[in-house]
Amino acid sequence: MADDPSIQDRITSLIDEEHRLRSSLQAGEITVDEEHARLRGVEVELDQCWDLLRQRRAKREFGENPDDATVRSERTVEGYTG
Repeated sequence: MADDPSIQDRITSLIDEEHRLRSSLQAGEITVDEEHARLRGVEVELDQCWDLLRQRRAKREFGENPDDATVRSERTVEGYTG
């Protein structure tokens, strides 16, 4: 199971990838379709990382083991409506 710092590192890495993709599109190195397809995967994983980090923090706050938090499916994190 990942710890908070490694999850935060992965979030930073995904944000950097997002910026690289946008720059590559502006530079004409990739097409809009390529950027959108790759960004979709990055955005889903980013949402999963944020969700996992929130779960870990909530478990810790309520005296539970943060290592019991799990990565939830794309459907779960992308379908959450509030």
